[in-house]
Amino acid sequence: MSTTETEEQRDGGDGKDLGAAGAQLSTAPREELIGGPSLSAVGWVRWFWRQLTSMRVALILLFLLSLGAIPGSLIPQNSVDELKVQTFKEAHKTVSPIYEKLQFFDVYSSVWFSAIYILLFVSLIGCIVPRSWQFVGQLRGRPPGAPGRLTRLPAYTTWRTRAEPEQVREVALAMLKKRRFRAHTVGDAVAAEKGYLREAGNLIFHIALIVMLVAFAAGQLFKSEGGKLIVEGDGFSNTLTQYDDFKSGSLFSTDNLAPFTFKLDRFTGTYEKSGPQRGTPRTFEAGVTYSQGGGPDKKSVIQVNKPLVIDGTKVYLLSHGYAPVVTVRDGRGKVVFNGAVPLLPIDNNITSTGAIKVMDGYRDKNGKKDQLGFQAFFVPTFGGAGKGTMFSQFPGLEFPVIALTGYHGSLGVNAGLPQNVYQLDTAKMTQFKDAKGQILKARLLPGEKMTLPGGAGSITFEKEVKEWASFQISQQPGNGWALTGAIAAIAGLVGSLFIQRRRIWVRAVTGEDGVTVVEMAGLGRSESPKLPEELGDLALTLNAEAPTAPDSSDVPAEGAEK
Repeated sequence: MSTTETEEQRDGGDGKDLGAAGAQLSTAPREELIGGPSLSAVGWVRWFWRQLTSMRVALILLFLLSLGAIPGSLIPQNSVDELKVQTFKEAHKTVSPIYEKLQFFDVYSSVWFSAIYILLFVSLIGCIVPRSWQFVGQLRGRPPGAPGRLTRLPAYTTWRTRAEPEQVREVALAMLKKRRFRAHTVGDAVAAEKGYLREAGNLIFHIALIVMLVAFAAGQLFKSEGGKLIVEGDGFSNTLTQYDDFKSGSLFSTDNLAPFTFKLDRFTGTYEKSGPQRGTPRTFEAGVTYSQGGGPDKKSVIQVNKPLVIDGTKVYLLSHGYAPVVTVRDGRGKVVFNGAVPLLPIDNNITSTGAIKVMDGYRDKNGKKDQLGFQAFFVPTFGGAGKGTMFSQFPGLEFPVIALTGYHGSLGVNAGLPQNVYQLDTAKMTQFKDAKGQILKARLLPGEKMTLPGGAGSITFEKEVKEWASFQISQQPGNGWALTGAIAAIAGLVGSLFIQRRRIWVRAVTGEDGVTVVEMAGLGRSESPKLPEELGDLALTLNAEAPTAPDSSDVPAEGAEK
């Protein structure tokens, strides 16, 4: 909060000459001492309110809010990824209980962060509302009259002219209005003021902060965010049951989900094939077909940082991987599973792992119902031959190989507990073994088949490998207001920093010798070299209309020799 230089500072402690002329150059409230050592309850409330609504406290709260956001950026948050939080707790068992008590895993919904947030909100409102009314009053008012002694002002000039005082004031009034000053004549002087946009910019900046705080709060309360992994050819409908994971604000309702659907037509990923940047993505985009509210189908391409926007909901492209197509048959040759199985990447070359689960329809050689599970390890470009292991040399699909290990028994899906679809629970399963009693495992090329022992069936790696893409569907209603507030805050800050509010007075009176004395002075909110420059320019313009009179000592007396 900026304050004007006090009258006592201007007048060397006297403070009587400027009066109203030096007041109200700012809407900043003046600090007052309330009471003495024995304040009443009302006095304490007033003291606390004035402290809370001071800009000093608002800046401290804003700093604390920024400081409080640091752990929210460095420490995993439950609202973002609970799995990362759990992993962090397992890896840092000493500090995790401390972080838990300090609510560092839920920073933005913690008690202390909310307290800072609410106090800042109240502080800004309590500071801005009275200043706004005061500023409106200043706009409706007129610049105050000239102080008694203009020589006390920081910028001052004077000269004598033969022009009449009324003429000088008329010319000065027209000149100042032409320079876009608010000017009027008060007594023997013209009072003018300019630079109201400085205070307006200051108020806009703080109002914009409130808008941003409200937008942030609305975004947290009404937001929804979920993820969905989609294989090429599959689709998504924006309903709660379609999400792989879903998080929302406390005031969000599923009725607020925008009605739309989209299908992943294709994923296109190309990579640098040579040089030091080999494997670096060059193309990373998802072609989709979408429709809104049962309307006509439309085509679009989603790229990184270029989401698809549907009725205020943004669909972001996050990642991608491969989904090998496999076919599982029982001992009688009946197809019990056929489809693309998405596998999760574990490195930049998209070496991927996952599980293939056959839960229904499978019967063993005796016709008994059973379940199958396969641990899968997939590489799009095979490497590691002869080294006992396999890895991917390149993220592109150039030499795909899948390694499988088979199990039979209970997958544990009927226990009623949630289960990771990409992991295989082998606690109640038996691993297949070959005729030599060794663990049955195989590396398959596209089109190859692994036969299960004892007539248990087979699994075939088909000659098709689909790609999948992971999307984040996000709805945050406060983003537009937050952006508007940020732009307004920058504009207001620029105005408050680069626009100077100042007052100019032009006094014209008749001197003792009958010659008009012209005085010009200026006063600004803060000392600035531009104020004397501006006053000098105005003085030169006025002097051209009311030129300086010659000094009386230079004018010869009547009858004197020339």
